[in-house]
Amino acid sequence: MNSNRPLNVMQLLPALEGGGVERGTLEMARAIVDRGWNSIVMSAGGRMVTQLEKEGSIHVTAPIGCKSPLTLLQLPRLLSLCRSHSIDILHARSRIPAWLAWFAVRFLSSKDRPVLVTTIHGLHSVNFFSSIMTRGDHVIAVSETAREFALEHYPKLQADRLHIVFRGVDPREFPRGFHPDKDWQNQWFEKYPRCRGARLVCLPGRITRRKGHLEFVELIAAMRQRDARVLGLIVGSWDPRHKSLVDEIKAQARFCGIEKSLIWAGHRSDMQSIYAICDLIVSLSQKPESFGRSMLEPLSMGKRCAGLDHGGVGEVLEHMFPAGKLSVRQNVQQWADQCMGLLESKSPFPLANAFPLGDMLTREMTLYEEWANHRMNNDIL
Repeated sequence: MNSNRPLNVMQLLPALEGGGVERGTLEMARAIVDRGWNSIVMSAGGRMVTQLEKEGSIHVTAPIGCKSPLTLLQLPRLLSLCRSHSIDILHARSRIPAWLAWFAVRFLSSKDRPVLVTTIHGLHSVNFFSSIMTRGDHVIAVSETAREFALEHYPKLQADRLHIVFRGVDPREFPRGFHPDKDWQNQWFEKYPRCRGARLVCLPGRITRRKGHLEFVELIAAMRQRDARVLGLIVGSWDPRHKSLVDEIKAQARFCGIEKSLIWAGHRSDMQSIYAICDLIVSLSQKPESFGRSMLEPLSMGKRCAGLDHGGVGEVLEHMFPAGKLSVRQNVQQWADQCMGLLESKSPFPLANAFPLGDMLTREMTLYEEWANHRMNNDIL
């Protein structure tokens, strides 16, 4: 490695359709380019590729997210990219891409071998397959929750290889006190007229069983018993394979008598405007999450939030809005009581953003540079 040249960083992830990991990848890629380094991202593609390339990164389309031995057929291509682009940092953000990267570095000579970095974005099931996320030369945990999880379940992971880099949100993208313009509001209320005068409670995120959509239906039903102005807003896409879950959520809403009190907005790219018109944003993930980005974004805007007090969601709320922590030991009726209290004007507002994006980007890029220089010095020796 030549310390005088810009670093070459390649990030690997399954796809770029949407989600917290994907947004973090784009944010990191943008920072790499702004630094004057070279950014390459390999994934199966998706709706976010256009933005990635517009911001100066190279995207390599490859099916590297499929849980199949056939994914290893992409190994020669990855090896070629590492050599031709002189990759310094090979950063895997998901399990299948991490296995591919792990095999790749073992086929490369010492002069071509990049530093392998893995990030624990999720609290995956504990098994040999998931252990790959702890096998990088360096391992990043996105929260204290993720760090403790890794050290508890993977005792072979040395603490000096594990580094906390908290995820972050750009306060310019989710500014405190933001209000959408009149054109946006007119379009929204024309499409969703039931929202006018309603008390909107939003559950953002991809529709999967672990995100708590069934519990959300029960929560909205319980809140409407206390105030008929409450409407539930579900924002997020779903995989066609999960249509049965969507049908189950709709059936639950019919059973609870609130089918017409739920609004399905699908995937949206204007979340700051949606958060701004909501009265409360909730997270009901039954399984602890590694980080609470769905809470951090609206909290950054000063919006009241409520989420189950475990994992990264509880961690974010503890720093910025303790009043919004819902006990996992309580039932839906008790959650509804607490959420109704948060809707009152006398309830507190969130504290300032404790996890700014700039801190995350600076920390991660400093580590990239440190690791690349260490590898270079060892090669020289």
